[in-house]
Amino acid sequence: MNVGILGLGLIGGSFARAYAKAGHRVYAWDQDESMLTFAQLSGAVADKLDENNLDTCELVLLCVYADASAGWLERNAGYINSNALVMDCCGIKKDICRRCFPLAEQFGFTFVGGHPMAGSHNSGFKYSRSNLFQGAPMVIVPPKFDDPVLLQRVKDALSPCGFKSYSVTTAEEHDQMIAFTSQMPHIISNAFIKSPTALSHSGFSAGSYKDLTRVAWLNPQMWTELFLSNRKNILEELDTLLDNLMAYRKAIDEVDEQSLFSLLDEGRRRKEEVDG
Repeated sequence: MNVGILGLGLIGGSFARAYAKAGHRVYAWDQDESMLTFAQLSGAVADKLDENNLDTCELVLLCVYADASAGWLERNAGYINSNALVMDCCGIKKDICRRCFPLAEQFGFTFVGGHPMAGSHNSGFKYSRSNLFQGAPMVIVPPKFDDPVLLQRVKDALSPCGFKSYSVTTAEEHDQMIAFTSQMPHIISNAFIKSPTALSHSGFSAGSYKDLTRVAWLNPQMWTELFLSNRKNILEELDTLLDNLMAYRKAIDEVDEQSLFSLLDEGRRRKEEVDG
């Protein structure tokens, strides 16, 4: 199978390594020519992705920011084989699906929104690895919700990556859920580390500090676009969090032991309920 990959960051690079390792021919494009050269030298990429080989690709993965992915597809849709499966791998879905589903219908190829639930606080091709997606969930946003044939096609195309499970949803539901599960933790971690106390934490921190602050080390450009593109859902989650934090603050400020106990116990029980 010929695979075209747009972008050779952590996600695109890991896809390239996974498909190359499985014996597939990978064409890729990255705005950094030296990165593309390095990927070719590493064996992850066979050649540069362009209009001369794009129509030979049976699978095309868009692994750059959402606006850039949609823009690239708008410019290159005419070069894509009508039998190809095109999938984006961006962190938000509503806008890119709105722009890309009509392109697929117009030019005859199949477009599916995708979000691999795997990653790292490190970014760039040098941190990519062929097993990044092994055992990870994959979220799929298809043009039609009840199409088992398409879902199987997606699973077959992604089989070299080793995803453990697939969830099928709508773009709206995806963005609402991802605001809570992914975007809010990054905001909380990034805000928490700004405490002046953080500068002198050495020797006083353990696992909870490490867990909470890991994703503060993020890509500001990427997450700025993601947050603003999903601002309605994020603002709703932020308002809920701020209300909850103020309840804890009030109980502590007023030395209200019973209220504080109830808040903490409610959170413990909610975690137990959520984790099943």
